[in-house]
Amino acid sequence: YQRRVHGDVHLLRWLLPLLPAVHHLWELVLLGEPLAVLAPSPSVASPTVIALVSMVAPLRYPGDFRPYFTIHDPEFKDYVLPEPATLPPVILGLTNPFFSKALRHWPHVIRIPEDPEDSGKKTIGYKNIKLKKSDRLFSGKLGGWNGSKPGLYSNYKPFLKPNKLMQQWIERGVENQRPLEAQNAMLRKHLCELTNSFIIPLERYLATLMPLQRSISPFRQSPRLAEFRHSDFLRSVAQTGPELTAPVRGDWVGLYRRFFDSPTFGIWLERRRAEINHKLQEMHLEAIVEANLEAWVREEGKREVEVVDLILKFREKLKKIRLSKLETRPELISQLELQVDSVIGTLPEDMQSVFYTS
Repeated sequence: YQRRVHGDVHLLRWLLPLLPAVHHLWELVLLGEPLAVLAPSPSVASPTVIALVSMVAPLRYPGDFRPYFTIHDPEFKDYVLPEPATLPPVILGLTNPFFSKALRHWPHVIRIPEDPEDSGKKTIGYKNIKLKKSDRLFSGKLGGWNGSKPGLYSNYKPFLKPNKLMQQWIERGVENQRPLEAQNAMLRKHLCELTNSFIIPLERYLATLMPLQRSISPFRQSPRLAEFRHSDFLRSVAQTGPELTAPVRGDWVGLYRRFFDSPTFGIWLERRRAEINHKLQEMHLEAIVEANLEAWVREEGKREVEVVDLILKFREKLKKIRLSKLETRPELISQLELQVDSVIGTLPEDMQSVFYTS
C-alpha cells in the first residue's frame, strides 16, 4: 500500500501549508517519530498523513499510519494513554477536538489550517491556494500546541538546515502561477534526492560487507553479509558522506547516529540483509551448478563419507530454498537437483538406493 500511495498523493497540494517545516518533518518521518496531525476535516487529515508517509520514499515508513483516526478505533488507548517514551512509530490523522487535550503528551503535533482549496472543487489551481503567513506552519515549543494557531509543535531540533532556495522557488512559482504539476514534481524530486542522498552512503557501506565473488565455493557454506558496524560506517561518512550529493547541509553524522536508534534503521537493515543474503545464496547456487562435481569426486579420490556429507548439505539447501519467502530462479533449483542426482550416481548402488528411497 505504501508503495502505491507514494506515486498517487499530490505532495504539493498537502505539504504546501507545511513548506517552511518540510525538512523538519522529513527528519521526523525518517526517524519514525510519533506524529499527530490535527486537521479541520477528514478530507484534509487523510491526504496530509499519506503525504507525510510519502516524504521519505523510496524508504518504507517503519510504523503505522492512520489517515483518519477516531476515538472509536480499537488502538485508541494504545496511542492516547502511553507516555512519550513508549509511543510507537505512528502518524495519526485527527479531527476530533478531544485530541487537543488527550494528546498533549505527544512529542510532535501538527495543527493544520483551514483547507486551502475551496470545498467542492475537483481540480487544484493556484486561485485556490494562498500563501499567507497565517497559513504557514511554524515550529513551536511543546506545551502550548493545543491553542487555535496552526503550527508544528515539537521540541525536536533538526540536524539538517532547510533548503531555502527550494522553498523560495516553490513560493515564487505559486506567485507567478507556474504550472502546478511542475511545482509538485520539483518538491517530489527534492525529497527523493534528499532521501537517496541519505541512503547512498549506507548502501555503499553495505557493498563493503559483501564477500568477494571469487571466494564463493560450492564446497563451502553459502556466504552471508558481514555485521553492520556503526562506528565503521560513521568513519566512512567523513569521506563519502551525503554532502557530495545532498540538496541540504547539516550534521549528517548526528542524523545517522539518531537514525541507528530508530525503528526505520532496523527495518531497513533487516530487509536489505535478507535481499543481499538471498542474492549471495543465488551466487552460491550458480557456483554449485557450474561445478563438475562428478569429476571432483573421482579425481580427488573423495571418501564415501565426504560425498554423502556433500549430498546432505545440498539437500538441506534445497529444503531451505523451498521454505524461503524470497523467490529463487526455478532453473537454478532444477539444476541443483540434477547436480545432487549426479553426485548420488557416483556412490555404490546400495548407497544410491538409500538416497532414492529416503
